[in-house]
Formats: sequence, structure tokens, C-alpha cells
Amino acid sequence: MPQDKIYTDLVTKVLNALESIRPFLNKDGGDIELVDVKNNVVTVKLLGNCVQCSMSLSTMKFGVEQKIKEFAPEITEVISVS
Repeated sequence: MPQDKIYTDLVTKVLNALESIRPFLNKDGGDIELVDVKNNVVTVKLLGNCVQCSMSLSTMKFGVEQKIKEFAPEITEVISVS
């Protein structure tokens, strides 16, 4: 399978994972944006109320990262940038 197809499939899995959790973030006035997928590491950016929320670290590790790894087990880490 060509590398670009593998990359596209991985990005699609990550985007599907983000779509599955987006309603929960939106409910609290937040959102999330995919920044990059490189070397099985996903970079995301929290938006809206999620930026200053005291629970954002927990949301990242126990919500976003867990859900992304559920959809794309090959992902090793999810990091958030501002």
C-alpha cells in the first residue's frame, strides 16, 4: 500500500475520532482542531472554552487521546498546542 494512502487513512481515522467527541466539547463551548499527524503522533489545538478550562489536561489524556487511540491504535501520542 502506498505511503500516502496509509497517511490519508490514518488522518481519516483521527478526524473520525475527533468528530465523535466534538459534540461533548461543543456542549461546553469548546472545540478541537487537527493540526498534524506525523510519525504516529497527533497534534491538536483546543479551541473556545477548552483553551482556558482547568479540566483541559484531563480532557486531552482521558478523552481525546483515548478516543483517537480507539479509532487509530497505531497512534502513540496526542499533544495539544496553543
